[in-house]
Amino acid sequence: MFQFSGDRSGPASQAGAAAAGAAALDEVDYIVVGAGSAGCVLAARLSEDPAARVLLLEAGPPDRSLWIHLPIGYGKTMWSPTYNWCFHTEPDPGMNGRRIYWPRGKTLGGSSSINGLIYIRGQREDYDAWAAQGNPGWEWDEVLPYFVRSETNQRGASAFHGDAGPLKVSDIGGRHELIEAFIAGAGERGVPRTDDFNGAQQEGAGYYQLTTWDGWRCSTAKAYLRPARKRPNLRIATGAQATGLCFEGTSRRVVGVEYLQGGVRKRASARAEVLLAAGAIQSPQLLQLSGIGPPALLAEHGIPLRHALEGVGENLQDHLQIRLIYECTKPITTNDQLNSWWGQVRIALQWLFARSGPLAVGINQGGCFMRALPESATPDIQFHVATLSADMAGAKVHPYSGFTLSVCQLRPSSRGHVRIRSADPLVPPAMQANYLSTELDRRTAVAAVRAARAIAAAPAMAPYVAREVKPGPQAADDAALLAFCRDHGATIFHPSGTCAMGPDPARGAVVDARLRVHGVQGLRVVDCSAMPTLVSGNTNAPAVMMAEKAVDMILEDARQR
Repeated sequence: MFQFSGDRSGPASQAGAAAAGAAALDEVDYIVVGAGSAGCVLAARLSEDPAARVLLLEAGPPDRSLWIHLPIGYGKTMWSPTYNWCFHTEPDPGMNGRRIYWPRGKTLGGSSSINGLIYIRGQREDYDAWAAQGNPGWEWDEVLPYFVRSETNQRGASAFHGDAGPLKVSDIGGRHELIEAFIAGAGERGVPRTDDFNGAQQEGAGYYQLTTWDGWRCSTAKAYLRPARKRPNLRIATGAQATGLCFEGTSRRVVGVEYLQGGVRKRASARAEVLLAAGAIQSPQLLQLSGIGPPALLAEHGIPLRHALEGVGENLQDHLQIRLIYECTKPITTNDQLNSWWGQVRIALQWLFARSGPLAVGINQGGCFMRALPESATPDIQFHVATLSADMAGAKVHPYSGFTLSVCQLRPSSRGHVRIRSADPLVPPAMQANYLSTELDRRTAVAAVRAARAIAAAPAMAPYVAREVKPGPQAADDAALLAFCRDHGATIFHPSGTCAMGPDPARGAVVDARLRVHGVQGLRVVDCSAMPTLVSGNTNAPAVMMAEKAVDMILEDARQR
């Protein structure tokens, strides 16, 4: 890593630039690394001040593909190396040595451009727990206003929702016979119907709200970045992969970023702060590449230690998804539509003329938050209910009428890590989730499958079930169900926690409650990696909230300097 020298407000000397093999390119106030769910929010909000110059770096291309903006298109982008990092974990002992595919967005909007569009905030208790762990300001009553500020909800303003924010959130327009049967079946198993998972309480079964509007995806690139693009004080650099942080001399003050664009090494300096928003995989990777992290790991790869922080890359958490597949007794599934020429025409016409139907709502329409373990005080599992079935997300649908009940544990206790495998920034880091490595997680996985089966067998749902395809009736006892989870479980795309927020670096914390990296000046991490514990639900909306809150903290701190 090269260093800036001299006054931090000025660019490096020409001699220093030549020695580093990089050309000084930009001097701005803020550099945001990663134009994903959080990065787009940071860049847009900070550039609202015309006196603040902002540079946004995104490794991927612009978000021009139709498949990004069409809600059902994530079946395509899920496997696209153009818009997706297409990561794989290390062989996981808990998954019988399988490497799990981890898609991550690589375009403007990041994973908000390729995700399943579901708008979930998590539980009040998640955020109160963050505050109780020594992170003041993150309790539910403090973060709710940022959720509200960020959204325009189709239902209008209320105590829980906003009507003037950039992120558009809408209802699934129509009702589906199969989803209605699932909701009724859940009710027969003691789970009440709800019309708002983000209201007074999360528990219940119902339809998801989505980050869509008028039949189109509303990524953070569309919601936040598009209105800001024409500002002269904001520059967006795509195809620009950050490779290291720049420091002032031998200090621990970060004053810029080195990156690759078009095969050329470039760098930019930041007068105020560098904000890492590259996600739970690449934010810790960039810290480690820059000499911030576990000393033994850095020494292994010949990286000079800038600042020892053992927690960088540790504390990795993810939601493990268990998918139960059923054959339906009626030809009412999306499989039937996609396997028929006329069905494909029909859903295309639905979207063209009414902005409705499968193309407008993606894949998972219904959901459920419930308690699987008797000791759980709040919901501990979440369902994603899809009116289609396939061997895995984004794959070709099955030739029969099929649907999927996907279920995941909301608060896993298993912990993994992200660690560089090379000093080369273009080599992906090693990702080890350690799924099902604790007894709690194994118990919850088995209980979750049993809960799904109970709903499928409920009087309201049973008439729609021709057969259980996976795991199948041969998986009857707990050992067989756990084996099924190990053989077929996969991510539901929520890696978090690898730059955990907390007061004590000696206990694994990487950032403080204001998201500043412990022991380093001019550097924050603002993305899901800063979550100390995973929220109880999908992570896109919480990432947006964290960025909205971070902007206020950044501006408050700037006024005090």
